[in-house]
Amino acid sequence: MKPRSADLSPGTAPSPPVGPPADLIVEGGRLVTPDGVRDGTVLVRDGRVAALLAPGEPLPPGPRLDAHGRYVLPGLIDSHVHFRTPGLEYKEDWEHGSRAALVGGVTTVMDMPNTRPPSLDESSMLAKAAVIQGTSWIDYRFHMGADPDHPELLAELDPRIASSAKVFMAGHHTAPVVFRDGEQLRRAFAAAARGGVRLVLHAEDQHVFDLLDASSGAPDTYGGYEPHRPRSGGIVAVAHVVRLVREYGTKTHILHVSSAEEADLLSAAASEGLPLTYEVTGHHLSFTHDDTTRRGPRTRLSPAIRECRDQKRLWQAVLRGEVATLGSDHAPHTVEEKNRPPADAPPGLPGVQELATAVWTGLRTRDIAPDEAASHLARLMGEGPARLFDLVGKGRLEAGADADLTLLNPSDRWQFSAHDVQALCGWSAYEGWTFTGRFTTTVKGGHVVWDIRDGFSGRPEGRWLQGSARPLEVAR
Repeated sequence: MKPRSADLSPGTAPSPPVGPPADLIVEGGRLVTPDGVRDGTVLVRDGRVAALLAPGEPLPPGPRLDAHGRYVLPGLIDSHVHFRTPGLEYKEDWEHGSRAALVGGVTTVMDMPNTRPPSLDESSMLAKAAVIQGTSWIDYRFHMGADPDHPELLAELDPRIASSAKVFMAGHHTAPVVFRDGEQLRRAFAAAARGGVRLVLHAEDQHVFDLLDASSGAPDTYGGYEPHRPRSGGIVAVAHVVRLVREYGTKTHILHVSSAEEADLLSAAASEGLPLTYEVTGHHLSFTHDDTTRRGPRTRLSPAIRECRDQKRLWQAVLRGEVATLGSDHAPHTVEEKNRPPADAPPGLPGVQELATAVWTGLRTRDIAPDEAASHLARLMGEGPARLFDLVGKGRLEAGADADLTLLNPSDRWQFSAHDVQALCGWSAYEGWTFTGRFTTTVKGGHVVWDIRDGFSGRPEGRWLQGSARPLEVAR
């Protein structure tokens, strides 16, 4: 939807200008702000939100974007994506991944380190940023990979380059390095605490899986995948992490929590005051083990998608405010890779485009009122990740914030198909789903970069977000 000049009825005298012209006026929407949801208008100047106006307040001159009947949310943040660059661009790349993000209302992502080569130090992340520059439609930041052979690097990590590091406690097809030794993990927690680095963890215990593999081997059906990688791996790992956080005080965020027991443990640890938070994915909220049994590799994920009771507990955690972030774990593979025999098919599925819409649909299906549902999205994909990962100017619709916005039609019912998929892999586990709610326009830096009617506008101008005011050029 292209911004338009204000329409005047014949013979109507224009109102006198109010203040300097705006670069964009997002008029008449339902604004989802940190202080609540209300009707109003957003003024944008110089790439930032200049003001939020109440209905009826006089407007300055400037191009207008009609937001009536839409929620206006801050540009959403997906703090868990795998855009596969460098080395795995045949599965996904930043051009396609960032387009998928925009269509799903996401304007900022945080990319994971398990690429080829993996991002295990500052120099590899600088090289990765150089490859991505000029190809992303959205802003981005990186999680560095924690190296079990060099955990001391976490104590010296330059926050301009990264302020968080991914720890794999269990392996799978694309995990570059795994913390198999307890002393290595302990050293990583100690070093991260000294460096003020937030650890983000794939928290499943590899020793539990090795023990089970020795007795039962790999599954020969997709229905056997979840029992092959059971909840016990996550429960053991989370209990271990809680002990380490209590000992070192390390800021820690558990990714893609899959079971009721893990949610119980983590919520209890947070209530004790430990600096321990957790993420839930849209996939674990949308699917159950029965879907994997029926549909095979399309919903094969790591950690595995579990039972109805687990899904129910994760939704409860979302609604109670126990969950800190929603992530897509956007991890595309080719159709050929996913159709390999059960023992060889890699876990992972695309999701950055589908995440917010799937969660909105789930919220509305559970009779959550629209304003409350919008507030949940803004908290879990806005304020929450922005706060945890120091994304200055992101995730809040307020004066002074970056003018990243997305407009949501809350009641549109539509069926998602392969034709809608923007990810390079060309498929989605949500094909055939009837969604409630649809993003219609995304604004990045004060400019409309995607609209449902007009498509994409401009060119990729996403920025690598710095962790401090100092320029990246002087980073090591």
